Amino acid sequence: MMSIGRREFLRIAGTCAVLGLPGIPTPPASAQPSTRFVAASGVRQAKQWAMVVDLDKLTEADRIICVETCHRVHNVPQIDNPRHEIRWIWAESFKRVFQEQTNEFIPSNLLKRAVLVFCNHCGNPPCTRVCPTQATWRREDGIVMMDWHRCIGCRYCMVACPYGSRSFNWQDPRPFIGMANQDFSTRTKGVVEKCTFCAERLDQGLRPACVESCPSGALVFGDLQDEHSEVRQLLASRFSIRRRPGLGTQPEVYYLI
Repeated sequence: MMSIGRREFLRIAGTCAVLGLPGIPTPPASAQPSTRFVAASGVRQAKQWAMVVDLDKLTEADRIICVETCHRVHNVPQIDNPRHEIRWIWAESFKRVFQEQTNEFIPSNLLKRAVLVFCNHCGNPPCTRVCPTQATWRREDGIVMMDWHRCIGCRYCMVACPYGSRSFNWQDPRPFIGMANQDFSTRTKGVVEKCTFCAERLDQGLRPACVESCPSGALVFGDLQDEHSEVRQLLASRFSIRRRPGLGTQPEVYYLI
């Protein structure tokens, strides 16, 4: 079978999209990442992983520590140029994150507060449907994964994501990593990356790095389908909001207010 380069792939795919033609076929099922999550001994298991962020507890120190820990563990480069910035978890103002919250009487202290944002690991993720190489897919436990070896840098997933949760490596990120974590891979120029709910840590029986490092315990992670889990108990006892739920993406990150 004739092989084509990345540039030629994008040229053909773009032409097909403009003309309304079928485009390059997706890889055969045998070549696609499996959507089934087969748990091994010691793996943290769930039917639907979810994150709960308690905004009453979340402090500035929490935000700094969670971001630094996540980026250190996952070899996220520290690039000062905002146009080339790579981020898996970051802080944004409440007003910007929840623009749909139009109640004019929202407490002023809440409007001024910064919140942590990540990939929402949507139950109905639009990003996975547009990827031509199946480089991003949703596991059966709800985690939206990335395969950086399959990514061709088309950035369709970035356009499809309504939350801005994905970053693109415009340059080789490795020179911008201080002390690299040898237990986690680095990425290359021309690929997209994002939060994966620390799937590699879950496979070791550990919690996500941000949850484990958060001093106040403002981040809680667990199985949304388990009525006895801490996340379910919190959501049953407190009022919560999600980012742009009206889009039908079913985000699995909840914010207690």
